[in-house]
Amino acid sequence: MSENVVHLHKHTDTPAAVDTAPTVLTVVPDAPPARPVPLWVRSGRAVKTAVTHERTKSAGRAVVRHGLYTFNGGRIAARRAWDGRTGSRYERMIRAAEAAGNLEAAEEWEERLQRFRAARHHRRMDLLHSPVDAAKGVAVGAGMSVGVLVALGVVLAISTGQAGDVVTPLTATIDFIALLIRIVQVVWGPAVTIGPFLALLALWSVGRKQHAAPAWALPANVRSGEGEPITPSIVVKALRDLGVPALARAIKEMGDAGASMLGPITIAGCGVEVDVTLPSGVSTNEVQSKRRKLAENLTRHEHEVFITIPQAARTVRLWIADSGALDEPIGPSPLVTDETVTADYKKGKAPWGQDLRGDAAALSLYQRHLLITGLSNQGKTVALRSLALWLSLDKSVQFLMGDLKGVGDWAMFDGLATTLIQGPTDEHVIQVTEMVESAVDEMNRRIQAPPGTQFPPLIVLVDEAQVAFMCPAKDEDKRPYGGSKANSRYFMAVRKIHNQGRAVNVLMWQGTQDPTNENLPKLVREGAHTRASLALGTESQARMALGDKAVDGGAAPNLLRPGLDRGTLVVASDGITIPAGQSSITVRTHYIDDDAATAITDRAKALRDGVTTLHALDRGEEHDPLADIAAVIGDATRVRTKDVLARLTTRNPSAYGEWSFIDLKRVLDDAGAEPYKSDGVMVVSRDRVARALTNRDTEGSASAK
Repeated sequence: MSENVVHLHKHTDTPAAVDTAPTVLTVVPDAPPARPVPLWVRSGRAVKTAVTHERTKSAGRAVVRHGLYTFNGGRIAARRAWDGRTGSRYERMIRAAEAAGNLEAAEEWEERLQRFRAARHHRRMDLLHSPVDAAKGVAVGAGMSVGVLVALGVVLAISTGQAGDVVTPLTATIDFIALLIRIVQVVWGPAVTIGPFLALLALWSVGRKQHAAPAWALPANVRSGEGEPITPSIVVKALRDLGVPALARAIKEMGDAGASMLGPITIAGCGVEVDVTLPSGVSTNEVQSKRRKLAENLTRHEHEVFITIPQAARTVRLWIADSGALDEPIGPSPLVTDETVTADYKKGKAPWGQDLRGDAAALSLYQRHLLITGLSNQGKTVALRSLALWLSLDKSVQFLMGDLKGVGDWAMFDGLATTLIQGPTDEHVIQVTEMVESAVDEMNRRIQAPPGTQFPPLIVLVDEAQVAFMCPAKDEDKRPYGGSKANSRYFMAVRKIHNQGRAVNVLMWQGTQDPTNENLPKLVREGAHTRASLALGTESQARMALGDKAVDGGAAPNLLRPGLDRGTLVVASDGITIPAGQSSITVRTHYIDDDAATAITDRAKALRDGVTTLHALDRGEEHDPLADIAAVIGDATRVRTKDVLARLTTRNPSAYGEWSFIDLKRVLDDAGAEPYKSDGVMVVSRDRVARALTNRDTEGSASAK
């Protein structure tokens, strides 16, 4: 009997009654003891645990797998036997050729079928006469054998002188036959017992080699398909199970001969490539829209299968990567490994990376405006910078650069670019806008030059251009710097360069994030000759980045994996070699870090006389022409007069935009720093300008005294 717990309760109404209130004893019994769990409940839990245990599941899968190996192995062996005895194989080939529209192949297979049937008829007719011929052969053979044995016995009897030896060979032969019969009698029993098991083992082996079991019952290494080579049967099964009814019916009618849809499977870089001619009634976009399912059917990830449309009608081209190959980095850039690499703006191509086939991907930059888009932190700046690094090795190329991120990604171009503005604020956007407008003025000056005049390339580069398009600032005339209206200053300056800059080698390069109509207007997108995109979020963004033609042709930057496919670009341009019939190419770009980029720009600076980089444009009214001339000359010993004029225009467009050689010569002559000829061209001396400034400052100080 369990003990009880006694609780004391004092009923009190007021504090004074605390000591006088009666005490009430309340007896509360203990809680009843926990009832034991019935045996049948514990047994059920044990059974449930055993059933759901991984070892139980593995054992169950093994039983199903090996049972189906034997059953389906029998089906495969029976079908092979049926194909060998009948003309079904030829009939499937004929249907496949007819479905593919290849009448010549259909006629050839029909001839083979007729020859097979004729040979089979001949064999069957021979079987009708074979019993009689066999009996005659046995009789003749037996008679000849007995005669030979008797003759051998006669010779033996003459040799030994014993008449009984005449039958010795015949007796020995009979004894040997009796021995064979006894051996068969001994072996026959075990053979009859073991034979069926050997037959089942053979069928099991056939089924195991063909993986003739459901995917869920196969071993983990077979289910994963890691490293599984791509064969015609695998491709045909993947297409059959794609969920396109017309395609599945056509392949079913073809049987195993559905492989006739496939062209040769060729090695292409870190994968294979195959052209698939679709049967009538199946369109290419039905296959394109099921890229993920096709990849999974091929035991690949979605990013490891690319579908493009070649020139041949009703054909899709599949590029299938080796498992995990695209996750391996490519080698370093030739700009880093080879210090002798040079650039040629007009005839050369920038080494940008590798295509999916593993071939070098090089891009021509000659007279092509450039646009690179993608989500943040996907390698856009590095991809854009690698092109500028290569082009910097051509000493004739000039740069105007605006980095609206402002974290130092372009700092190595200080001393190489004529203008370098870095920062994300509205003030930086204003300066970048005025920089682009100064390039427009330079473009107009070049356009008005005499026909046939050659101009050095001028690259106007703006990284994070979406900051400029979305800038809310306005000038004193209430004109917005950002936006996409007719009075938007940055937008209109870019449009003008897109319209006419190419003819005089003034080119616009832009890098921008996450393309939308708000941060990348349509007219600006369509003005770029080379359009490239890293990973994007949606197909609509992919169309904005690359255009409808490229996306309809198979370009899909929205299917790249953010973070994992960093540095992988889908490029639409006539400046890069694209396989015939395709509208784009996927490029895995080389990664050049900041230290390597600095080393490359140091080599580029060594090729030049010295460039003074402006970090802010002078927009004030007051200016000192002689001091400005000294500033744009920088550390160079001498600079050509036309280069001095171009740098002055960039430094202060409002003050020097209309200057000519006469204006420059007048200022220098008045200061005593006259230009002179060197190697047949007019140049301005740094020392003369510096001496003139010193003398002027000295004279000014003396006058003040």
